Amino acid sequence: MTERVLPLVVRIERSAPPQRTDALEAAATAVMRLLDRAQDRAQDGAQDHAQDRAQDHAEGRAEDGGGEWSDEVAEWQDGRIRKVVRRARGAEWRRALALPGITVTVRTAEVRVHPPVPLDDWPRDLARLQVSGTDLSDDATPPEAGPGDVVLWINPGLEMTAGKAMAQAGHGAQFAWWGAGEADREAWRERGFAVRVRTADPAGWDALAASGLPVVRDAGFTEIAPNSATVVADAPWLRVGVPEV
Repeated sequence: MTERVLPLVVRIERSAPPQRTDALEAAATAVMRLLDRAQDRAQDGAQDHAQDRAQDHAEGRAEDGGGEWSDEVAEWQDGRIRKVVRRARGAEWRRALALPGITVTVRTAEVRVHPPVPLDDWPRDLARLQVSGTDLSDDATPPEAGPGDVVLWINPGLEMTAGKAMAQAGHGAQFAWWGAGEADREAWRERGFAVRVRTADPAGWDALAASGLPVVRDAGFTEIAPNSATVVADAPWLRVGVPEV
């Protein structure tokens, strides 16, 4: 089995970098859009794939990756669901847009997710992008999340660059996706797979992490220690049987 990684590219122009929370939420939503697209493709028949490819070619679209993503996503999800965030601006961003993928915009942030690639064989225009330089900040405190929102709670005791936190938010959203039934996914789909990413209150983090909600634990390849709890995923369908925290 080929070990794959999911590339996420965040647009960071010198003159107008995105807000940190916007970038985290865009990354998480982009992962959901990719998973949803791959699931749709997996459920289609071979004839539908061929028809869609022909239509996409005729209309000049590359957004669906030619109907091949379901195999790539399945192989990736059988492994360690690694995600790597890189930054782009100007011509770099335009080259990323030319590759198969999905672009998600959340307020000030633009993030493009590409189908999973072999760990050691990235497309050249993605491999040349920098991982460093994703230090972003928020100009104001984001509003509180609502009771019906999908919320990804960030561990307040960890220091992570925006790129690292974007990858962790993507993991948390994926955990929420895995825990959702078809009706839950449909309701989420109707909301555009919107998520809220918030840093947990220091006093409440331990309770969140012990509540029974899905917890993301990092493998420790970069920035933080192995097995660090980075994100708790919270959604209405995940709270069944979970004590209120």
